[in-house]
Amino acid sequence: MLDDRIIRAARNNAQWCDAVCRAHGNPGEFHDDIWLNRHRVPPFYPNAGTLAEPSPHQLALIDELIGTRLPSGWAVKDSFSMLDLSSRGFEVLFAAHWIYLAVSRARKDATAGKAMRWKVVQSDHELAEWESAFSRSSGDTGGDRIFLPSLLQNRDIGVLAGSRDDRIVAGAVANRSDDIVGWSNFFATRSELRDCAFDSVAAIASLFPDLPIVGYEHGDDLRHANALGFESLGPLRVWTLQS
Repeated sequence: MLDDRIIRAARNNAQWCDAVCRAHGNPGEFHDDIWLNRHRVPPFYPNAGTLAEPSPHQLALIDELIGTRLPSGWAVKDSFSMLDLSSRGFEVLFAAHWIYLAVSRARKDATAGKAMRWKVVQSDHELAEWESAFSRSSGDTGGDRIFLPSLLQNRDIGVLAGSRDDRIVAGAVANRSDDIVGWSNFFATRSELRDCAFDSVAAIASLFPDLPIVGYEHGDDLRHANALGFESLGPLRVWTLQS
């Protein structure tokens, strides 16, 4: 039986993906076992994410997406690493692990001192500055906006910015759902990753108190998250289809 924490984390992540797509005017569809979007989605976002163990219904909807001839490189988030989409022409883009920070640890982190000033982004001007810093950190040179100002109107979403000398140098996104908070889109300079990750989690715990924090990471970022107190829950994979 799947860990309920993983199921909630997968749904939380799907709700964040849907919020980003909705801000672009293309909301997705929630089914009991899968979230999907039949339209072009912003870069780095999937067109589907599973919400339950594999089912014929999931595969039927994925086949429908294949038939819509989406742009090459679209992706399916296999939230429990249980699907095999290779026979449909997909390849694994990357694998990761869901992570979970218990309320007691999140509360402790929220009371710790911060290495820089953190705040919730309030305006489109600040959001554009935040995204510019995010893009530089990730090496994204696409230029198109992913994070649009309507996201700031959602009370369950907090775009957090860490600033030094009035310049955004770190950030993260928090999204609340099902009595948990998602931690995603974290960025910082390489020399400050650990301190800024700790600070961003503390800022999230202050913004949405008394809720566990979830997300997913892989590689060195997973090890850093574990060092912060996150528990690894289970694997996920992202499959991509190149046409």
